[in-house]
Amino acid sequence: MSLSWSRTTRVIAGAATALAVLTACGGGDDTADKPDGPVTLTFWGWAKGTKDVVDAFNASHTDIKVTFEEIPSGNAGGYAKISNAVKAGNAPDLVSIEYPSLPEFVSSGALQDIGDAFTEADRAKFLPQAVDLTTLGGRSWAVPFDAAPQAFYYRKDLFEKHGIEVPTTWDDFRKAAEQVRKADAKARIATFFPDDPTTFEAMAWQAGAQWFKAEDDTWKVDTTDPATTKVTAYWQGLLDDGLVHKNASFSPEWTGSLKNGTTLGYLGASWGAGVLKGTLPEQSGKWAVAPMPSWDGRPASGMLGGSTFAVPKNSAKKAAAVEFAEWMTTTEEGVKARIASGTSSAFPAATALRPTAKKAFDAGYYGGQDIYALFEAAGASISPRWSWGPTTGTTNTAIKDRFGAVAPGGPTLAEAVKAGHDATVAELTKRGLKVEG
Repeated sequence: MSLSWSRTTRVIAGAATALAVLTACGGGDDTADKPDGPVTLTFWGWAKGTKDVVDAFNASHTDIKVTFEEIPSGNAGGYAKISNAVKAGNAPDLVSIEYPSLPEFVSSGALQDIGDAFTEADRAKFLPQAVDLTTLGGRSWAVPFDAAPQAFYYRKDLFEKHGIEVPTTWDDFRKAAEQVRKADAKARIATFFPDDPTTFEAMAWQAGAQWFKAEDDTWKVDTTDPATTKVTAYWQGLLDDGLVHKNASFSPEWTGSLKNGTTLGYLGASWGAGVLKGTLPEQSGKWAVAPMPSWDGRPASGMLGGSTFAVPKNSAKKAAAVEFAEWMTTTEEGVKARIASGTSSAFPAATALRPTAKKAFDAGYYGGQDIYALFEAAGASISPRWSWGPTTGTTNTAIKDRFGAVAPGGPTLAEAVKAGHDATVAELTKRGLKVEG
């Protein structure tokens, strides 16, 4: 998986002021705290199959016991809950944080450096790029779990019924969208998620955008580059012409449209295979997976999410927390427990465990299709240009607040992205960082 995610580390390390923020604010004790006796950990997360993993761990371990609390997904309130708990001093011992949000948690001083517990030998089990993505300012802040290349899920039966070709380019996608609406006036090929800027950002990433870049001591922010402008105009056109639905991600409206066949596709990521399988078990055999459409027909993908496990600054159980995180991410037992639940299609960052994940996932839902081979190819095509900045929450909140109001003849996607840009520049400036954009 040829992702130059080391760029993220270089970019952050290259901005002296940003580096000072990242390294000076990290809380926690620098010494590993391997417990002498049984220890109880609290763990917050939301990924599919997590409870099954915790149950399997507790059944096979006596020195560490894990109490799991399922929280809303990060952008649906989970990150706010974690941040508030850290500020109140009652955060859990381990939390799930997606790659895009990790720099912000680090820069705010919410997490512990886990480098003394997560050794070089441990890190060698993972994709070097995934390790780089969790290494900021020369310190290790989280245990990587999965990568999340994009994929297009579609109703194979309905595509065949209506004689629609699976699109390989975005031009093809628009043509297919027109065919879907012509075949069924109520049906659409996919859904634009106004509540989830990360899906839009993944498509900008796929197109070659680079929103954040740090040079010397300055952050450069650019959301008006040609790649982003192209993606923004394309999706504005689909919305204006009524060729896609506009519903909140994973909402009753979205789920209902999948159930009744008025949404024929889902632009998601590798983990989406488990989401559909768990949400629509009655549609087994009707869905298939294809590479994301690209602008020129050649393989290209962005990253949509992808999870890590981090230790909040107030935890006094870092070594035990890291031990549990490594069990979840680097052992066959941990991966099997998650994926065998039937609701997770995680694509492990620990490369040696991908055959285990493939074997554990029952692909019968997708007609026996080798979806993990597709994920491997998609992962290899992820653009190396994208980097995450330290203000993801601010950026995404500003965009999300305006995406919902986008309508033909009204507010536009371009205005929403510009609002995200302006909010980002203002927040970086507020933090005392030099910024251009």
